[in-house]
Amino acid sequence: MINQIENVLYTGKTHTTGGRAGESHSDDGRLNIKLSTPGSSGAGTNPEQLLAAGWSSCFIEAIGKAAVKLKVPRPTNVTVDAEVDLGMTGDAYFLQARLNVSIPGVDPEVARSLVDTAHSTCPYSKATRGNIDVEINLV
Repeated sequence: MINQIENVLYTGKTHTTGGRAGESHSDDGRLNIKLSTPGSSGAGTNPEQLLAAGWSSCFIEAIGKAAVKLKVPRPTNVTVDAEVDLGMTGDAYFLQARLNVSIPGVDPEVARSLVDTAHSTCPYSKATRGNIDVEINLV
């Protein structure tokens, strides 16, 4: 079942040309990037890096919201090292991902609860759930 949004909070709009070797611009002019294929020496970034950056930043915010929900102090210095793999099975392309989460100074059980709650609420986690293989690791 697909959940329908009742209240749109924000719409990110981009215009992309040239595919993986092109460029992308946002409608507000704040994003203006060159794209290159993964592993190439091209001048730009690639969709896998963009997904990793977006997901990891959203996940950190979800950890903060999880702290409020769980009534624990909001952790500081949270970092997420996101890894998004592009691969193939047979002749089909697939993605898989790992989020390596560091929450220094927080009890491991509390940290696990924060990460699990964040993973259940983060929109990127929701979008990928059941669609790609995802590991969430506390490091």
